[in-house]
Amino acid sequence: MNYITEEGVVTEALGNGLFYVRLDSGRYILVYVSGKMRYGRVRVDVGDKVKVQYSIYDQKRGRIIYRYRRLGEGDD
Repeated sequence: MNYITEEGVVTEALGNGLFYVRLDSGRYILVYVSGKMRYGRVRVDVGDKVKVQYSIYDQKRGRIIYRYRRLGEGDD
């Protein structure tokens, strides 16, 4: 399948793993958390920078495939 990958910022959490993300291109897209992230219990909050993947055929819906680390997160 043909996918486009872009970066963006989570602007709204809708519940049940759905989020609105503002892409770097300025568009808004409805996304869900990918299965690997859900399995790994990766938490996504409003304001997080994420990598989003969506189909070339439906560019209004997609999935979060990566959440970038916040400052100070994971430092031991």
